[in-house]
Amino acid sequence: MWEANPNQPDLSPDNLVVRVPEEPRITECPRRRATDQIQEHGRKGDRREIPARDRDLLSRIKSADLSLAIRQLATLLHAGMPLVPALAALVEQLQHQPLAPVIQDIQARVNAGTSLAAACQPYPGLFSDLFLRMVYAGESSGSLEAVLLRLAEMMEKRDRLAAQIRSALAYPVVMILVAIGVVVFLMSFVVPSLTGIFLEMNQQLPWPTRLLIRMSSFLEGNLLWLVLAAAALAVGVRRYIQSGSGKPKWDRFKLKLPVFGPLLRKAEAARFTRMLGIMLSSGISILDTLTIAQTIIQNHFLAQSLDSVKQSVSRGEPIAQSLRRTGLFSPIVYHTIAIGEISGNLEEQLAGIAGSYETELETAARTLMSLLEPVLLIVMAAWVGFIVLAILLPIFEINQMI
Repeated sequence: MWEANPNQPDLSPDNLVVRVPEEPRITECPRRRATDQIQEHGRKGDRREIPARDRDLLSRIKSADLSLAIRQLATLLHAGMPLVPALAALVEQLQHQPLAPVIQDIQARVNAGTSLAAACQPYPGLFSDLFLRMVYAGESSGSLEAVLLRLAEMMEKRDRLAAQIRSALAYPVVMILVAIGVVVFLMSFVVPSLTGIFLEMNQQLPWPTRLLIRMSSFLEGNLLWLVLAAAALAVGVRRYIQSGSGKPKWDRFKLKLPVFGPLLRKAEAARFTRMLGIMLSSGISILDTLTIAQTIIQNHFLAQSLDSVKQSVSRGEPIAQSLRRTGLFSPIVYHTIAIGEISGNLEEQLAGIAGSYETELETAARTLMSLLEPVLLIVMAAWVGFIVLAILLPIFEINQMI
């Protein structure tokens, strides 16, 4: 078992603080030396921002690859292999993958007497505060392999939830973009070629045809300005929702959206309860758990709402009662947590809540996709049908005159 190095800095949960030392300069170098620079910068400081050149390499590391590597490391430790040889075996397994130099650097640090939590600190883009604190707790309690396995499972479930939400939201977005593209093509290229023919008839055109010609003329004459305005609006909205004042408002607005709001709320509830149960079972205090939760929850409005929960819990109030006042989750969550606090099996109750939310999310995502497909098809058919009708009506009138 790893023994603490007396010269090693204290990595207790209270001391895992983000420090940002002065950024070392990076000279121009071939891609082959990029991994060496990542390792060199990792040895020089605590937790900090990775330089842009190194972030490019680390950005190629997929979350699925990282969770698989953590699961494999847990398996090797469970089989009785010491940590350093297990890391060496993991490096050999990864070979030329982008994650390999990171694990190799971590192995060198651990071999030099550093704890695994401290060895992972220089890579904040890969290992969150949640990961560091849980690994530290696992090393301190002698249950590192169990903690790593829980982390791998949590990352895998998080990725599955994110994929389900993306698939549920991406389909309607793609369908809407396709519909807009079809309409713009017809209005910009097809309708203008027929407008001259209709105007040469010197007769009253049907109102759908007149409306179509006006819309086509407006779109043809202002298409560039419309595109520029849409692009400027998109950039402005993006900057606002990424700002410190706009992000919480945007996140709150998303939670109030019909159909999609409940879906996002369930996803955040599943992530929060799953993470809360895992950290509590790893021996992390409830206040530290809530603090870490604020950095993990992606919705800033929900994260800020946990401030009042932390204050209430610090005064000795049960967490179920503190969460109830926020109104963030459904009543079943508060009742289940209250039962867990009374019976002493809060971790199991939280895991059950997370599983229930994940099941509800999967069902809701499938239902949403099954409902949106026919609705969007009907909308697209109505648009195209209107254009076709407006084109054919004058032709029918000409045939009747003949």
